[in-house]
Amino acid sequence: MQNQKRVVIEAVKPQINCGEHFIKRVINEIVIVNANVFGDGHDVIAVALLYKHENAKSWSETRMQALGNDEWNASFVVEQQGFYSYKVQAWVDEALNWQHGIIRKIEDGQHVNSELTEGSALLEPISKKATEDEKAFLNACSEAFTDKSQYEKAVDDARSEKLHQLFVQYPEKHHANESKALQVYVDRKKARFSTWYEFFPRSASEEKGAHGTFKDCERLLPRIQNMGFDVLYFPPVHPIGEVNRKGKNNTTAAGDGDVGSAWGIGSKDGGHKALHPQLGAIADFKSLIKKAKAHNIEIAMDYALQAAPDHPWVKSHPDWFKWRPDGTVQYAENPPKKYQDILPIYWESNDYKALWDECLDTMLYWIDCGIEVFRVDNPHTKPYFFWNWLISEVKKKHPNVLFLAEAFTRPKVMQRLAKEGYTQSYTYFTWRNGKKEFEDYLTELTQTDQREYMQPNFWPNTPDINPYHLQGATEAKYIQRYALAATMSSSIGIYGPVFEQMIDQAIPGKEEYYMSEKFQICNYDWSKENKLSLIISRINAIRHENEALQQTNNIKFCDIQNDNLIAFYKWNQEQTNELLIIISLDQYYPQQGHVQLPLQALGLQAGQQVQVTDLITGSSYNWYNEWNYVELHPTLPFHIFKIHK
Repeated sequence: MQNQKRVVIEAVKPQINCGEHFIKRVINEIVIVNANVFGDGHDVIAVALLYKHENAKSWSETRMQALGNDEWNASFVVEQQGFYSYKVQAWVDEALNWQHGIIRKIEDGQHVNSELTEGSALLEPISKKATEDEKAFLNACSEAFTDKSQYEKAVDDARSEKLHQLFVQYPEKHHANESKALQVYVDRKKARFSTWYEFFPRSASEEKGAHGTFKDCERLLPRIQNMGFDVLYFPPVHPIGEVNRKGKNNTTAAGDGDVGSAWGIGSKDGGHKALHPQLGAIADFKSLIKKAKAHNIEIAMDYALQAAPDHPWVKSHPDWFKWRPDGTVQYAENPPKKYQDILPIYWESNDYKALWDECLDTMLYWIDCGIEVFRVDNPHTKPYFFWNWLISEVKKKHPNVLFLAEAFTRPKVMQRLAKEGYTQSYTYFTWRNGKKEFEDYLTELTQTDQREYMQPNFWPNTPDINPYHLQGATEAKYIQRYALAATMSSSIGIYGPVFEQMIDQAIPGKEEYYMSEKFQICNYDWSKENKLSLIISRINAIRHENEALQQTNNIKFCDIQNDNLIAFYKWNQEQTNELLIIISLDQYYPQQGHVQLPLQALGLQAGQQVQVTDLITGSSYNWYNEWNYVELHPTLPFHIFKIHK
């Protein structure tokens, strides 16, 4: 009965919004659970962590360990995709309480015949669960406890570690209390570790001015694989509206031959389930998906729930749009930005159920074509509860599908999207530039509750964002930005070949590319290699070779006596792969400083030798001191040191 429970369970962590949302892990990661647990009086209590996969019939159990001050801790490993449940259970343990009490009396020199007889009654229920050998031991204990001639043996048995372990192994949980069950969702590894490359398929042609095709994209797959990218993300590949089509540089009047914005989806050629006819047919797209997988690359589609004025939905489902008294629809706006070529969907439509179903059916259509990664455009402008429903419905049938939320907006909005089920999130990394900014931001992402549900994806640039610090920047600055993204976050991406070719011309006073590819076909020399592209390739190879860079949360900033240098230690779950990364934030001049090794985290004593190997240059160094001198030049403004102990 509830009123007979004597143990209190409080502050079970991790949990998000009092358990309203699940936490997240990938296969083979650990869930560490903490709780405050205490009972009335001085009786011995026992605390257990219970957990099970959604397909399991019974709970697994591991004992929680007391940390002091009524705090308890235990962990479990998630080995399958899908949902796990976990909860904390606690009880006053009569057997352990008896053993604790009798040991104290024995140590005090008291005679304990009465206590031994009492203990004999505690052995019978345990004996029913024990193995034959264990049962023989328990029977011998019971006999000694009730036979005064075996007093010395009884005393030894009563305080034995063997009996203690049997009490722990086969507990009698009288009047146990339990916390509510919480959930963790387990994804495949790519949810945590991914390396994205974005380009516009229509710019993939080798012929200047020609519209690229999916076949042209196939030609580029070896290049992308050789650079170490495993996700190839395309902006929308659907038909583009002709009504209110945008011209070059976002002009409101399109000229002859202007191709429009890829995000102005829908025309007489079809909507969200159609492909732009100049890119190719569905067979060409499926061929590209298949060939990309042969190069260990997954194609990511853009999922943009908006419509051009001539999208088929506008005629077939007019209730999905909000019409003004004069019969027009207000185009999308985000002042001062205007999107005359896009009609926002009316999510409060009375026909919302059909709208939701069509949105889900659209995504399922592309999943059936072989797509398992989606970058979602502007999810913060659609209802949060719609996303919770859609992602849940998709995951039920297709657990491998991943979702990246493109929402450069307010922090709590970005966090809510992650709570609703988004796998990864764009971040503010694009605008973080100083040492303190990086340290504060990474601390927020990795040392607060955000670490439990929000997987950041660091992008130095996007088609929408040409950050001021890259406009007119040196090669060193581009190297720094990629090194920072690739070592701080386990999921990263770049918009190329604009990034690696350092194309940075901007509209004056804005973080926007001049002659933006969003509104035109661009011609690139796809065979071009330079120092930056080679360094990107090497960094990506290092990311794949070192588990320490395949997660974000294990990061510890190290003291370094120079504000132009940032240093941090990263490690894998088992601490069998440990790295020290040092990056110069100065794109013009050499920088020097002394970095402090995190000896305690490394399990080292002062003066103990540490060998570090620079994974870029291959040079090795023996360090004997806690503080060690480093110097970085703009020609190669970073170290990725592998630590050998």
